[in-house]
Amino acid sequence: MTQTFGTPFIGRGDELARLTGVLERAGGGEPRAVLVAGDAGVGKTRTLTEAAAHATASGTTVLTGHCVDLGDVGLPYLPFTEILGAAAADDRLAPAFAAHPAVDRLTGSGPGSGGASDPGGRLQLFEAVAGLLADLADITPLLLIIEDLHWADQSSRDLLRFLLSRGVLQRPSAGNPARRLAVFASYRADDLHRRHPLRPLLAELIRLPAVDRLELRPMADADVARLVRALRTGPVSDTTVHSIVERAEGNAFYAEELLAALPGDDAPVSPAMPSGLADVLLIRIEQLSDTAQQVLRTAAVAGRRVEHELLRDAVQLPEEELESALREAVGHQLLVPGGDATYSFRHALTREAVYADLLPGERVRLHSRFAGLLAGPARSAKNAAERAHHSRESHDLADALTASLEAADHAQRVGAPAEELRHLEAALELWPAVDAGARPESAGPVTLTLRAAAAAASSGEMHRAVHLTRDALARAGSDADSELAARVRYTLAGNLMRIDSLKDAFTYSSEALALIPAEPPSYTWVWAAATHVMAARLVGRDEDAERVARHALGTAEQLRLDDAQADLTISLVGMETDNRRTPKGRERLRRARELAHGAGNFPVEMRALFNLAIGAYESGDLEECLTWLGDGVDRARRAGLLPSPYALELRYLQSLVLYTLGRWDACARAAAEDAELLPAAAGFASGPALYVALARGAAEAAVAGARALLDRPFDWMSTLVASIVLTDAAAHGGDAEEAVRRLRTAAEDLTDVTGTGPPPVVVRLAALALSAVADAAEEARRTGDTAGGDRWADTATELVELARTSAAPGGRDDGQGPEGRAWSARAEAEWLRARTGPDVAAWERAVAAFGYGDPYELARSRRRLAEALLAAGRREEAGEQARAARDTAVELGAEPLREALDALVRRGGLAESPAAGERIAALTARESDVLRLLGRGRTNRQIGEELFISGKTASVHVSNILAKLGAASRTEAVAIAYREGLIEPETTPSA
Repeated sequence: MTQTFGTPFIGRGDELARLTGVLERAGGGEPRAVLVAGDAGVGKTRTLTEAAAHATASGTTVLTGHCVDLGDVGLPYLPFTEILGAAAADDRLAPAFAAHPAVDRLTGSGPGSGGASDPGGRLQLFEAVAGLLADLADITPLLLIIEDLHWADQSSRDLLRFLLSRGVLQRPSAGNPARRLAVFASYRADDLHRRHPLRPLLAELIRLPAVDRLELRPMADADVARLVRALRTGPVSDTTVHSIVERAEGNAFYAEELLAALPGDDAPVSPAMPSGLADVLLIRIEQLSDTAQQVLRTAAVAGRRVEHELLRDAVQLPEEELESALREAVGHQLLVPGGDATYSFRHALTREAVYADLLPGERVRLHSRFAGLLAGPARSAKNAAERAHHSRESHDLADALTASLEAADHAQRVGAPAEELRHLEAALELWPAVDAGARPESAGPVTLTLRAAAAAASSGEMHRAVHLTRDALARAGSDADSELAARVRYTLAGNLMRIDSLKDAFTYSSEALALIPAEPPSYTWVWAAATHVMAARLVGRDEDAERVARHALGTAEQLRLDDAQADLTISLVGMETDNRRTPKGRERLRRARELAHGAGNFPVEMRALFNLAIGAYESGDLEECLTWLGDGVDRARRAGLLPSPYALELRYLQSLVLYTLGRWDACARAAAEDAELLPAAAGFASGPALYVALARGAAEAAVAGARALLDRPFDWMSTLVASIVLTDAAAHGGDAEEAVRRLRTAAEDLTDVTGTGPPPVVVRLAALALSAVADAAEEARRTGDTAGGDRWADTATELVELARTSAAPGGRDDGQGPEGRAWSARAEAEWLRARTGPDVAAWERAVAAFGYGDPYELARSRRRLAEALLAAGRREEAGEQARAARDTAVELGAEPLREALDALVRRGGLAESPAAGERIAALTARESDVLRLLGRGRTNRQIGEELFISGKTASVHVSNILAKLGAASRTEAVAIAYREGLIEPETTPSA
């Protein structure tokens, strides 16, 4: 860090100790990050400077990056560009860059690939930066400092999320060197309004185990007084100190500036002194020479930080005068020189005060000068975003339009769709204000709006994509040619389907199809037809959909449109007897995938893979489903299409299948794997991780996650996931009223979208709510509340009818797969439990149904079967079911279920003491693994790391092993295991 201060460091000893402690841990191979929060001027930069000095003194290399405020225009990856540029200039570190050529796009030393022709470039860039930082940390202990994170562009926020959640802070695997890295990032807490884009990122990062938050609160009055007295070279009166302390309100920068604005003598602060900090700053700046003030005003227009060369060209002073003025500004600690030939305002508030004081004409003139300088051949591509900002502020709207489009192209090349969207929206805002002759000829407003909609979709902002496509429709008007009008409409229909606005989607797809004649055959008609087929199916117009699909497929084959053939084939498979659940249907889907892949159409390929996966899922072949899901997610990741609709559904389904199979640790990892690259609206993709959290006893976190899914514009999948969590959580908590309310709300919300009756997924929600209702009915009967029992029984009858209707619309159950049949069986069993008590035959049917491959729900049904068997006097069978369910609960780490089963075993006297020879069978496979590691002397934490489970889960396994072996300690358990032959002694090979 290049900044130096002549002021003493006061009042932040505890905060500095925390930062240096983090540095020490990082130096020992435990990578850490700290988010440093505080109001403007509270001392964040100063504290980080002290920490950086400590790091440098201990041999750590410090690399600093700054975010800048360019209004609503982002400059992609700016702080990381600064950090990597400084690293590349360090002779010790430069060789590491050769192994990561993708970072050349940020350092400016490479060709800058990764645009539209390389859709995977964004992930490649992120992984390259993470790999480079890991390599640099192998060379030297490393401290990264990112200042003013509240001004970071979205791409920088995304990259930071990636590095902290998946990249540089992860513990190295066994055998790899420890990573000696720390990251300190500061931001203004007072700038974070409720909708500030940094807020969700901070909330996400602070939950990571390797990330801490350090808040710099206002200094104590005593510390401010000490600071004031230390700053003043001569004596300072108590009155003056008290006045400054009172007005500074704990802000060190305020105190420094108030003191610096005083007259030379120790006169008390005059009542005429301006009360605002900007006035204080300007009084201090007015003490400079006219030339130095001119330089400061020019630098303020450039931003917080300005290159020396750019400032020199803008200020238009002889070199000697410029250097003299800069030296004066630096001497007054208003500007701070950087090691890369730059100057920064010592504090952002200084720059803001100077900028606000400019005359309107002066401001326009200087912005115009910077825009002209940034338009030079050496700067135009790299600095297009800055140039667009200066051109707008100087009212040169034609150049602002051109620069905004250049900035959009640059953002696209570096894989920053959110920034591309903002620049395109800026261009669209400027378009009507620019004379027709000055507008670019390569694109019109409708085309640009469609491009902006595509960028919105690429960044996961589907509601924004819909809004922009509607805007394109309005811009096209009645004068648009039929092909463009049809394209806009079928694009709008496709986007509307993705936000579950199905009726509107069908309306627009119908209009698109009507605008283009089927003859002569055309590309536009084929894709309008393909979109209409999907929309028609979603609103139940299957006959219309099949007719159009067959006609369009023939036309696509005639025109050799392979991707359109693939898309239409996928739609037709869904309407035929040999659908995606059948081997023949999946073979057609495989051919469709090959066609789409060969044509380079990623979205259609994703659709084919999704249908292959969901077909296997609906058939109960979960292992085949996982294979297709792995292919699809990997393909989407490599293609940079993770936020696309079908890719998101693949991510969700992958996590769901892992959850269903009982691979809960893998489920949690899969759900979080690419979360940093996915939009906030894609929260449903990690939904199964919420199911895991709830089942493992973390109900509060699961409910909070579910409510966050609902705190957004309506999304069908998010509503489904959240409803499952909230309904089951209510059942876990014994709140039957809330469970029923959640079910009814979800059924209404999910049905409104389809308009064809409750969707099949409602049967699961009904079964979960029926569980709570049955508990309430049993409790009422147990306490003698006959009326309450009857009331809950009536509610159960209402809910089971809803389950039957959703599971088998029209009385047909031919559409149910294994999962649907299992939930239907459980709903029926819960209904009978609510009416008359546990029914053995009903729960046997549920247990058999969940045997298709869902161990958790199988265990939950076995618990109820054990209760029914116990009530029927079949104690031995009840014990078998209870023990089997308990083994599963322990294996999964489902603590609430295990506790319920333990209570059942105690209440029913179902426990048994197996003979020594039977203990092998009594241990589950996971317990045997844990026992083997116990024999090697492993701790719970070490067991967890080797088996990829948490230390807490390992502890539960150990407790169960002690209970099953009748041992009082770990040592005794190992001795019994050796004696009984449960584990073999380790043999050491002879030398």
